[in-house]
Amino acid sequence: MREFSERVAVVTGAAAGIGRAYAHAFARRGAAVAVVDVNETGAAETASQIESQGGKAVFVCADVASEEEAESGIETIVERLGGIDVLVNNAGLHLGPYNETSELPVADWQRLFDVNVFGALIWSKYARPHLARRPGVILNQSSNSSTMGVGAYSVSKLALNGLTASLARDFEADGIRVNAIAPGFVSSEAAEGGLSDEQKALVTQGQITKRVGKVEDLIGTALLLCSDETLFVNGQTWFVDGGWQVGL
Repeated sequence: MREFSERVAVVTGAAAGIGRAYAHAFARRGAAVAVVDVNETGAAETASQIESQGGKAVFVCADVASEEEAESGIETIVERLGGIDVLVNNAGLHLGPYNETSELPVADWQRLFDVNVFGALIWSKYARPHLARRPGVILNQSSNSSTMGVGAYSVSKLALNGLTASLARDFEADGIRVNAIAPGFVSSEAAEGGLSDEQKALVTQGQITKRVGKVEDLIGTALLLCSDETLFVNGQTWFVDGGWQVGL
């Protein structure tokens, strides 16, 4: 399958975990991949892995919440890879302390929203003129916790769902589609550190599919939403959570 041949995919938060898996998935299907992360060592490693497997990749060290770093990072990507066809806004802060709501300091709320919401907005904003030339597609990484109202993290992801719909309307004039994928609990380094064993058990009990999700469970939906097979899907948040939404 080479459905992304001659295309350029940008994946933020791709130094490890789900972001790294997305980067590899696009590369295996023919895309040149820009690996973006504040963790320069991890980003360089992801890019090196892709190139060692015969793919084409560059890495950019950037804090997604910084407008200056977004603007310069996108300029670097376009200069080195020739354009942008797909932007995956995967970078995010995760669970753990962000399970709190009223007890969470406002400064932590601000940092959480800076990364999880404004990071997606900023990278979409600066990528827009390049995506418009293709036209391209944006995929935001949400969470099924966006419907649960549990802690600041879920609030940030609910805001991201709203941003997804709003950007879809705003970018429609340029032919750019914007959607989101909302995973349930998926076994990854970030997720494992955010939930206790008791919480993990509660998650799987509430699903139709009674198992913990794997990173690989997300790849097919992510690629589909970024492909030409879903040209009539826009402004949507797709839940990939083992049926948690209807399992309770």
